[in-house]
Amino acid sequence: MVVFAVSLFRCSRFGSLSSHLTRTAFFSKQAVFPPKTTNTVSPHISCQKATTSLLFRKPVLFFKNGPTPCLQISPKLQQSGHFHTSASLKALPAPFIWLVLKPLQKLMAIILGRSIRKWWVALPNNRRQLMREWAWLRRWHLTAGAVVAMVIVALLLLTYLDETPLTGRTRLLVFSRENFMELAALTSEAYLEEFADLLLLVSDPRHKVVERVVEHLAQRNKDIPEVSDVTWSVHVVQSPDVNAFVLPNGKVFMFTGMLDAVADVHQLTIVLGHEMAHALLGHSAEQASLSHAVDLLSLILLTAVWAVCPHDSSALLAHWVQDKLIQLIFSRPYSRKLEAEADKIGLQLAAKACADVRAGPVFWQQMEIRDQLTGQPSLPEWLSTHPSHRNRFTQMDILIPEALKLREGCICPDLPASDPRKVFSKSVQMLLEKTKDQSRGGSEGASKPHLPHSAVLHTALPAALLPQTTRLPSSNLDQGNKGPVPVVASEMSVVAPVRAPTVGDGPQDMVTS
Repeated sequence: MVVFAVSLFRCSRFGSLSSHLTRTAFFSKQAVFPPKTTNTVSPHISCQKATTSLLFRKPVLFFKNGPTPCLQISPKLQQSGHFHTSASLKALPAPFIWLVLKPLQKLMAIILGRSIRKWWVALPNNRRQLMREWAWLRRWHLTAGAVVAMVIVALLLLTYLDETPLTGRTRLLVFSRENFMELAALTSEAYLEEFADLLLLVSDPRHKVVERVVEHLAQRNKDIPEVSDVTWSVHVVQSPDVNAFVLPNGKVFMFTGMLDAVADVHQLTIVLGHEMAHALLGHSAEQASLSHAVDLLSLILLTAVWAVCPHDSSALLAHWVQDKLIQLIFSRPYSRKLEAEADKIGLQLAAKACADVRAGPVFWQQMEIRDQLTGQPSLPEWLSTHPSHRNRFTQMDILIPEALKLREGCICPDLPASDPRKVFSKSVQMLLEKTKDQSRGGSEGASKPHLPHSAVLHTALPAALLPQTTRLPSSNLDQGNKGPVPVVASEMSVVAPVRAPTVGDGPQDMVTS
């Protein structure tokens, strides 16, 4: 009986160890940014082909030719059916715990500051005077203690410095990639449950278009470990919101409103490249780490605010001002910085996928005109988490020569001679001149001028993106009337250009001005 217990104890320890190694290997495969200890990151994206493919991995075998198992269950135990193993309990990911504890930390700081204020008010005047004199006599000791504490905190934060993949930028990374991948899995499950009634079928042509563009991007960038180590999956949501995002675990969520906003497959590739760049660079973990560090440091200021302010109303006002200043000074500028970095890397990913990168600036010009025509209020850039459309157009236009040079080295076909940026500018200029002529003529019954979408954004596709059909079914069409889906003819072919939605029921695609 003793031998049986010892054998069972040894085997249970081996089983837990092997399961831990398996989980560790799985998360390291699914990481979206490299470990801190290795230095395998290249600061530039190139077209070097990957020599090995990680899409089909061989199973890991422990003790392939090793000894026999240390515990053999007798046939009687197998027949009795009373031998059970308990399921392993998984701890909640650290980012999720931090999200739960974040409001509690602020509440504790408020209570502590308020308690200090009440204690100070309750002191007699002579005790307050003695406390002030004591603090003044030891002011240098208190200052030195504060400086030592700040140095300790700075050294602690330096231990969490990490290097961003693909760019080599130094950043603060508090959460481990394993914990954040667990949080991404929980987040993807929540989104799938939220959008359960809005997800398009896998057989829907719009879903197939997005899926094939994502597969093409992943295939052309498989030499990047952060791309090949992730299993990409696509979910298209039936919603008019112009939005798309990619989670760190490779879950791609595309809204049909974004499909209506893009003009062709090149713009769709650039948009998906931008969202995939967020996942590859680990921007979500980076933003959470910065927010965690800033929140911990702001707790000291929050406690001081509630301790110094004489009334709760003034303390609440100072608390609100503190939150807004933190957003304006740290959160929003850092978010705009990450968006600009994703624009640059996403454009490079699209260039390696043989997309016409010149369509990128045109997309942001379209978005600016779209907001003006729909009357959407535009906030100043310093109040937003994203750069303005005009600024993104300007910055992306600066990156076009570098992206074109990268595209030339990726065995891509030649681009058409017509530059989408010049075509778009000429079309907008013609539209403005036509509007001026109509306003001078004073024709009251004349209809508003329309800008033919095909004349502005529909350009010839290069051979690498040569389609077998020329139109993505619009979300306004019935399911039964959808056209054929583009077929990928080879490894380098993708899909047809994505056309803008029709305005009304007319046969032509028009944009109302």
